[in-house]
Amino acid sequence: MNSKVPSHAQVVIVGGGSIGCNIAYHLAELGVSDVVVLERDKLTAGTTWHAAGEIVPGVLGAEWECELYLHGRNLIAGLEEESGQATGWRQVGYIQPADTPERVEEMRRGAAFMNLHGIEVHEISPAEAAERFPIGDFSNTIAAFWYPNEGRTNPVDTTMALARGARNRGAKVIENVAVQEILTRDGRAMGVRTEQGEIHAEHVVVAAGMWSRQIGAGAGINLPLQAAEHYYLITDDIAGIDRNLPLLEDPHNWSYYREEVGGLLIGLFEPDAAPWMIDTIPDNFAFGEIEPDWERMAPHLEAAFARVPTIAEAGIRKFFCGPESFTPDLAPLVGEAPNLRNCWVAAGLNSLGILYGPGIGKTLAHWIVDGRCPVDHTAFNVNRFADGTHNTPAFRRARTPELLAKSFGPHFPNDSFKTARGLKRSVLHDRLKAAGACFSESHGWELADWFAPEPGQARVESFSWGRQNWFDWHAAEHRAAREDVIVMDMSSMAKFLLQGRDACAMLNRVSCNQVDVEPGRVVYTAWANEAGGFEADLTVTRLADDRYIVVVGENSHGHTETWMRRHIAADEFVTITDITPGTTQINVHGPKARELMSRVSAADLSHDGFPFMSARTIDVGFFEVLALRVTYVGELGWELHVPALHAVQVYDLLMETGRDLGVRNAGMQTLSSLRLEKAYRDFGVDVDNTDNPSEAGLGFAVRLDKPSGFIGRDALAAIKEAGTPKRRMLQFLLSDPEPLMHGNEIIRLDGRPVGYIQVGAYGHTLGGATGIGFAELDQALTAEMVNSGAWSIEIAGRSYAAAASLKPMLDPKMERVKR
Repeated sequence: MNSKVPSHAQVVIVGGGSIGCNIAYHLAELGVSDVVVLERDKLTAGTTWHAAGEIVPGVLGAEWECELYLHGRNLIAGLEEESGQATGWRQVGYIQPADTPERVEEMRRGAAFMNLHGIEVHEISPAEAAERFPIGDFSNTIAAFWYPNEGRTNPVDTTMALARGARNRGAKVIENVAVQEILTRDGRAMGVRTEQGEIHAEHVVVAAGMWSRQIGAGAGINLPLQAAEHYYLITDDIAGIDRNLPLLEDPHNWSYYREEVGGLLIGLFEPDAAPWMIDTIPDNFAFGEIEPDWERMAPHLEAAFARVPTIAEAGIRKFFCGPESFTPDLAPLVGEAPNLRNCWVAAGLNSLGILYGPGIGKTLAHWIVDGRCPVDHTAFNVNRFADGTHNTPAFRRARTPELLAKSFGPHFPNDSFKTARGLKRSVLHDRLKAAGACFSESHGWELADWFAPEPGQARVESFSWGRQNWFDWHAAEHRAAREDVIVMDMSSMAKFLLQGRDACAMLNRVSCNQVDVEPGRVVYTAWANEAGGFEADLTVTRLADDRYIVVVGENSHGHTETWMRRHIAADEFVTITDITPGTTQINVHGPKARELMSRVSAADLSHDGFPFMSARTIDVGFFEVLALRVTYVGELGWELHVPALHAVQVYDLLMETGRDLGVRNAGMQTLSSLRLEKAYRDFGVDVDNTDNPSEAGLGFAVRLDKPSGFIGRDALAAIKEAGTPKRRMLQFLLSDPEPLMHGNEIIRLDGRPVGYIQVGAYGHTLGGATGIGFAELDQALTAEMVNSGAWSIEIAGRSYAAAASLKPMLDPKMERVKR
């Protein structure tokens, strides 16, 4: 290893574990040879050295996860031959048992999705599972799932092979050099200061594992990341164990198993995990262990022994505890730091650093070199944490105990985190709770998911992939929106006030649609990158010549703000104010929305007086509010932006005044079902940075003829010129009214898989489950093919006939919206 630090490098990587070495390897592979990896101790000294080294996908639910996983598995499988360095890779296969009907349902859904994306999974019987893993007890198993191509590797040897591959292409790997500071100037990273001197660099990458939080903090970067205790036990030799015994993961007992030198390694992802070193990770912690808590872990070990009873009779060779770092939402922290240009982050792999390391390394290397992310980044982009509320010691202490089990246990469509709740509450929270709201959580926000008739009934009796106890209550909310009038608290929507001489020019440059409009106009627009891929879909409202409001979903809060700030030119004057905390957004929608609003306001609310996609300041009772006539549910209505000071009064007035009109509160489940009946899109859920407006059916929000142009204009013009796309987003409706769609169900045309549902809900007005998803053919996907094709949707192994449409199946002419 090199020992002397250079004075300059193109890229400096802080951290010599799996992630840092993977990034160096992939940068060098792209031809970026002037790379320096700095490791404060020895390579792998942090958490890499004690990783289990299982290369298994579990149940992957996102395309990006499959893509990153496959790249990693395939690279590791061939790394020894390429590098000449032994890695310990063995393809032994992998088994997951499903002991409950709900787990069988989840696994069947997941298996179909993963098979579609190239990960081979087979459903097998409990007897077949026992044949492959003869020391296991599968007496309570309903079905098991076999992944034949998965295996295991030695984390230390694999990381050394990656380091060798990077060095062979010119990278420098330097051990025993600690980074003391990230050097910055004018909002950009300029290099690092080490104990051996400064290294000036064009790019700095923070890939320091559980130390990343404190390294980032020194440069003002918010990295919510917390180390937790992670346990595994290694037994003495057990008769009959073959070194090629398959890997086994048991989500029912929070445990995983693999052969270890004639014995068995049993790892635990227990539901009461312990955070480690809340304040600061010691700088000198290298190849370290934590004293095991036998008392706390004993019940979890007993549960793990139930799956493999012979463990109880085997001697214990080692009971190990070491730290692993986790993020608040169990997604990695990857991308360019939102407040520091040229400073990149690759951390928070949630105990999956060996598994995802190559994929993250490849992704970030391309991001740095090409200037854009090659995969969907909406789930893991580091800029999703807009502020430090997820990073206080109290939050990390409260959330961490839930994280290990949440990553390992069952997953349900409407489940959310139980710990560290209440970060962001609308001022209407108590009113909604008293009205029977059951709350879910999204990006720190408490959201009314659905409403029970009585507050005491506002709970999920049992999470399920089928109809849950709240299904009929939600259906009543949905019908109220279509037949009467609903009120929705949408305060979680991110709202930004843009002001200044150049606000129009800046917004028009980032917007695909024309936003240089008359004051009082609301414009729906896409934002695109240079390749034509989405960076946002949102509304831009012009209030005055030099004032705009931008409104976007809570999942895009940080990304949207970052994108705007990065596109203010050096000679432009624009101020951006996040007005989300001070604005309560109350949506009023339904056929009777105009009647209700007319009772509380003297404003002209007629279609001519207040046209669709316009904005006015109006009176509501004693107060003035900004009203936008827009919809995300496909009904007449308004979006009211109310100062938080007056929100409770406005809400009470609407609910009291609308009582005889049948006004109801409505939650996020109803928002989802309403918008999917209209096939409305949602960036970060249905579309992402790898999709483009043409394929997504949002070409109407793109003005290629704008005199000033916009970011991505040339790419989108070329896409349009190419003609009818081969890949298009369609709406689907199941013919059978019983099944439910949630997302990831397989789309089939003439029996052949052509895509998957991005998100689904029950269309109570349409009379069946509905969803939207991309279908892709090897030829242009024409309207005639959409309308005449034999479409079906595969749900957990069963196929259901479906109708497909390019246009919204509900109110395609917008008559309900514009009445």
